[in-house]
Amino acid sequence: MENGSASPGAVPDGSGNQTLGRMPRQPLELQVVTILLVLLICGVGIAGNVMVVLVVLRTKHMVTPTNCYLVSLAVADLIVLLAAGLPNISDVVASWVYGYAGCLCITYLQYLGINISAWSITAFTVERYIAICHAIKAQLLCTVSRAKRIVSSLWLFTSVYCLMWFFLVDTTQVTFSDGAQVTCGYRVSRSLYMPIYFLDFAVFYVIPLGLATVLYGLIARILFMSPLPSTPHFSTICLFLFLSIPSNKVTKMLAVVVVLFALLWMPYRTLVVVNSFMDPPYLNIWFLLFCRTCIYLNSAINPIIYNLMSQKFRAAFRKLWECEQKSAENPVPHSAPVYYSVTKDCSHGSSDLLTEQEESYVAARTMLGKRQQKSLGIAASLS
Repeated sequence: MENGSASPGAVPDGSGNQTLGRMPRQPLELQVVTILLVLLICGVGIAGNVMVVLVVLRTKHMVTPTNCYLVSLAVADLIVLLAAGLPNISDVVASWVYGYAGCLCITYLQYLGINISAWSITAFTVERYIAICHAIKAQLLCTVSRAKRIVSSLWLFTSVYCLMWFFLVDTTQVTFSDGAQVTCGYRVSRSLYMPIYFLDFAVFYVIPLGLATVLYGLIARILFMSPLPSTPHFSTICLFLFLSIPSNKVTKMLAVVVVLFALLWMPYRTLVVVNSFMDPPYLNIWFLLFCRTCIYLNSAINPIIYNLMSQKFRAAFRKLWECEQKSAENPVPHSAPVYYSVTKDCSHGSSDLLTEQEESYVAARTMLGKRQQKSLGIAASLS
């Protein structure tokens, strides 16, 4: 849906369909490149996002407020890859093969996944801001139960908001001299759906990125510009708690996710805005492929970022993979004691593992203890 007519130059044949000359066909090189890129990106992205969901849901110590938002983002990215990425192959190679119901449902799912992705990113950005800049309030506000309620509210609101697409799209059959071609596009004129594009552009791109820019700016000021107090006391513990390595790494990882979201969505969003004022719209086939590939890449790259920048995710991914391989090679007998031990080891993790906040707190207390010991040693040497 790049804000352009699906069949420029078509004329009605009197029955609601349209008749043209010879059927237009995409260049063979475009078809080959599209198939290879989409299959590669969607394959990696689907596998990666499924791993993210399984790791968080099946590993007890991974169930944190931040990871609840990452699961929401992973599910949204899965929807984008399945509803936008894979159907693009048949759309480029042939014509629309999913029928009228497929046109409605796939379009709805595309926008649902896209919009949920934007607000899931906004949600974990706000959570990071509260956790770092308002340490005391974070103990009450940044909880798993609250994160689940926020995620549920986002999905409910966005699901209702995207219902309008059921009334805006339709299939059109164009009859050519050498066959018929079916397309899934808008049933209204560009002037009518243009405000919807700008509403989506503002609510699900400009506002989330603007808010993320402001909040990460405030986080950066706390992380890199706040001076350390000279004597350890309660505020020092809070400062060390959120300046410690685990929290800092999580914040950097999420900041990278936001930056990639901004960059990879920029070509498509720019194209939509430009086409809103151009007649005819700019619909170069290779640039369209580039814009779509950036969208699919944005939905596929997040699990790779988690694996590269988060030691916890990397260890959890490895453990899940090893457990799945072990289960495939050695099927578990139908014995209650053995089944329970395997489930506990592979799915829920060890109860001795610490949460992110607990690790940060331990690190903070350890660092404070070392500072106190050093101060006592200096005082003893001077006395």
